[in-house]
Amino acid sequence: MPQATALIDGNNFYAACEQSLDASLGNRPLVVLSNNDGCIVARSAEARALGITMGTPYFKVQSELERLGVVVRSSNYALYGDMSQRLMTLLEAHCEELEIYSIDEAFARISRPADCNLKPWARQLRARVHHNLGLPIAIGLGASKSQAKLANHLAKAIPAHAGVFDLTTTNNPDAWLESIAIENVWGIGRKLSQWCRLKGVTNARQLRDMPRSQLHSHCGVIGLRLQRELQGHACLPLALAPSPKQETCVSRSFSSPITSLEELRQAVATYVVRASEKLRRQQQQTKSLTVFTRTSPFAPSFYSQAATTQLDLPSNDTAVLLAAALPLVERIFRPHRRLSKAGVLMQNLQSTDHLQQHLLAAVSTDTQQRRDRLMSVIDQLNCRYGSGTVRWAACGMQPRWSMRRDQLSRAATTRLNDLPLVLA
Repeated sequence: MPQATALIDGNNFYAACEQSLDASLGNRPLVVLSNNDGCIVARSAEARALGITMGTPYFKVQSELERLGVVVRSSNYALYGDMSQRLMTLLEAHCEELEIYSIDEAFARISRPADCNLKPWARQLRARVHHNLGLPIAIGLGASKSQAKLANHLAKAIPAHAGVFDLTTTNNPDAWLESIAIENVWGIGRKLSQWCRLKGVTNARQLRDMPRSQLHSHCGVIGLRLQRELQGHACLPLALAPSPKQETCVSRSFSSPITSLEELRQAVATYVVRASEKLRRQQQQTKSLTVFTRTSPFAPSFYSQAATTQLDLPSNDTAVLLAAALPLVERIFRPHRRLSKAGVLMQNLQSTDHLQQHLLAAVSTDTQQRRDRLMSVIDQLNCRYGSGTVRWAACGMQPRWSMRRDQLSRAATTRLNDLPLVLA
C-alpha cells in the first residue's frame, strides 16, 4: 500500500495558543511580541487582514495598534511549549510515524487507503485537534517531505482548500507548482533563489524540471536531492528520534542595560539554572561551560567578552555549574560598560547513561544519587507550581534587568495558581 508524507503545521501558533485559552480573544486581531516586548513575531488571521507586518518594532506601531483595537500579548513560552507538547502527543496517536520538526510543525508518514484518498483522515484530524486543544492546523500531503511542504503552503494560502491539500492526488499538480514562487520552496534560501531567477527558474515546477547537470554544478548532491523530492521521490527519511544536542545555550537581552557586577552575576546565575534544567531534561551533562556578555551593537564603543572553564567531571547539577560559572563573571565584567545581553553555553555534552570518573575528583555513587534526587525534586516542584517556585539565591529575587513582559497572559496549563476560576 503506498505511503504519503504529511506536514502538519499549526496556524499562527503563538496567537492561536493565546486565543485557545481566552475566549474573549476569539475573532479579534491579536499580535504576540518578542523578548522584552520588542517586535511583532506572531499575528492572528484578523491581524494579518489589517496589514500588520511581522518583525515590526512594537514602539513604532503601538498607537496604531491601539487605534485599530488590536490585542497585544507578550511571549508566553511556558504556554507555547506545553501546548506544543500536547499537540505532538495527539498527532502521535493518529499517525503511523511522526517527526517533530519544530514547536508547531511535524512530518508524518501515513499509509493511503485503497482509493488513495487521505482527505477524510486529514479533516478528522483537524477537527480533533481543534476540539481538544482549540488550535487550527493545516495539513499538506505529498509523496515526499518537499511535496508535503508545498502542499501545506497551498492548504494555508487558499481558503477554498479548508486547511487540507494533497498534491499527489490533485488533477493538475503542475499548475499548483507553478503558483509557488521559488522563494517559497523548502530548502531554497535567498542566495539560491537569486541564482535560480538568473537562470529563469521562478517557481517550483521550473526547479523540478530544470536540467540536472545545471543544478548539480551549482548545488551539488543537495540540489539534486531537492529536485528528486519535488519529483515525488522520498529522499529524506523521517527522523523519529531527535539526535543528541551538541551544545545548549541560554541567553537573553536585558530589559534595561546593567552596569554592576552583582547584576551580571544574577543574570548569569539565572541562565545557568535554566541551562541545567534543559540538560537534565535532555538527559545530558556538560564538560565545559562558557559565559559571555556584550553591549548593544548599536551603541558606541561596542564591547563583547567571553570566558570558558572545563569541569573535572561532566555534570548537570545546578550547584556544580553555578560554582563553575560565577567566577567567570568577574573575568568578563568591565566597569562602566552598559551591558545589554549575557548568556551561558554548555559544550562537550555527554549522555547521563555513563559517567567517566576522574582520578583526582572522584564522586561516590551515593553522593551522586542524592544530588540527582535533589535536582529531580526541584524540577518537579517548579514544573508543577511554576518556574521559580524553588529559586537559587544567586539569581536574586526581583531583578530590574529581567525580561520585560508587560502584556503576559496566564500560564494556565503549567501553573496551578494561573488556573481560571469558575464561580457557580
